[in-house]
Amino acid sequence: MTFSAPTDRIVADIRSWLERGVLGLDLCPFARRPYETGRVRIAVSRADREDALVADLDGELRRLAEADPEALETTLLASPLLFDDFLDFNDFLDLADAVLRALGLEGELQVVGFHPDYRFADAPPDDPANCTNRSPVPILHLLREESVARAVAGLDDPDAIYRRNIETLRRLGEAGWREWIEGGR
Repeated sequence: MTFSAPTDRIVADIRSWLERGVLGLDLCPFARRPYETGRVRIAVSRADREDALVADLDGELRRLAEADPEALETTLLASPLLFDDFLDFNDFLDLADAVLRALGLEGELQVVGFHPDYRFADAPPDDPANCTNRSPVPILHLLREESVARAVAGLDDPDAIYRRNIETLRRLGEAGWREWIEGGR
């Protein structure tokens, strides 16, 4: 991917996506509080090879694991120079999980992928439901397992969030999603 935008532009695009899409459409009801209290780190990797991204991922996983959750809840590690192809990115997620295991952080942290061309395995490429995981650049979202468990513990039906998101995005359509996201620019 030849995405030469400066880091501050990439961070601004991610913040816009978070604010307008994730928070604005309430796609993740658990994201608002950490974001509004400044506990979401946005890191931009300038790695142009997978091994360099693995090193950046290793550093970010360590940083998150060592941080006080009251100061740092979650990390978004953007990778604008790699993964033009979603399937290559999807394959990299296996390597990200291997890094997590090698650090002994499995069960403590998890990695979730977001990509401009994200596609669920059971969905056609043009299904607007895919937009739930579409982001301006490839992103590795590093989450604390305890935070996820605590967030869903009080819900009778955690899958209702996923179903509501699909309904919202199918109602908007892919063009409506792009318009919604870009409306803040």
